[in-house]
Amino acid sequence: MFQVRIEEHPIPTSKKDVTQLIDWLVATFGLIRRRGEEHAFGDAQQPVVRLLREHFLANPKIGVDANALGDELGLAPASLHHHLSRLSACRLISSRSEGDGWRRHFLRGGCLSAAVELFSQEARILLQMRLADLDNWWDRGGGQSPGKIALAAASEPPALRLWVTEPSPLPDIKGANELSNWMAEMGLLGERPGKAIMADSVAVKLFSTMLARTAPLSIDEAVEMTKATKPRLIRILERFHAAGIVERVARIDRLPTILWEAMESQFRKRGEDWLLLKGGFNRQLPPRQAEILVKALKKGKLTPELVEKNLAKVSPQEQMLLLNLLGGRLPFGYRMVGDNPKRCAEMCMSKLDRVLRRIRRVAEQLEKAFSEG
Repeated sequence: MFQVRIEEHPIPTSKKDVTQLIDWLVATFGLIRRRGEEHAFGDAQQPVVRLLREHFLANPKIGVDANALGDELGLAPASLHHHLSRLSACRLISSRSEGDGWRRHFLRGGCLSAAVELFSQEARILLQMRLADLDNWWDRGGGQSPGKIALAAASEPPALRLWVTEPSPLPDIKGANELSNWMAEMGLLGERPGKAIMADSVAVKLFSTMLARTAPLSIDEAVEMTKATKPRLIRILERFHAAGIVERVARIDRLPTILWEAMESQFRKRGEDWLLLKGGFNRQLPPRQAEILVKALKKGKLTPELVEKNLAKVSPQEQMLLLNLLGGRLPFGYRMVGDNPKRCAEMCMSKLDRVLRRIRRVAEQLEKAFSEG
């Protein structure tokens, strides 16, 4: 069964350091569970690293016998089987029976670059199939498109962390459904989903909500909806974010309310002159709009609706700059990437393609390093 955990990492700095290149490859394929950044790279004695360096890459066209591997690496049969199964699930190696009860394992295609090319083609096809399932659950009514109510992503997207897995039957778990199973197989519920695979779990509720709404979902809204803690919700939403299916955006739809709160607060603390000068009214607003807002503040009649009406012709970027000068802070929210399932799939596929290009490049560098060595 095809199953790989794609983890995006910066391209290695060295083109000839075999250990560094293999470490990068192992990390990118998620073949070693890492506990922190300090354990991210550099353990050359990991069994899977030795398997690649001393056997599959050193003798790509010969292959290795499972019986000899166990003796040479000093691994128990169960441990050796685990590592070989992970490499096989990533489609980097294949095997055949030798007729004596043991199997011979070898790189697919006879070399690393061929194995990576075969893996890339299969990974793309499978991810396209899995993302096509979003059509089944993407259920939004009318209303504004995301582009009209929110800016583009508020920051650079995080490094991609995505599982690509063959579709499998719905597990015999009471309370799970097709969406929760899909999320588990995409890695959206973590390495060990546990109760999160239930259809009424917090993670599934959040994802279902974003599939059904256009406006970004803020952390405060998520807390009110699920009653879960903020740290837990942030971990869940950032996991969605890292998978390339969800993006983090500025809540432009909340600008009038946030600006109103900032204007009221600064007027009480610092007065009219500060608002006009340091508060940005004279710089960011047309004179007529600034005058209307100040008069409303003096009379105690300023409302979010009045702010929205007077700033209708001011661009969101200028409004955000005004909010910054007023000392306010615009909240962020999470939403599905793109305004339809097809666009979401295209953007997620482009992120996978970026990682696949890096994998091909490292495979070529590894083959060159071994040939020269």
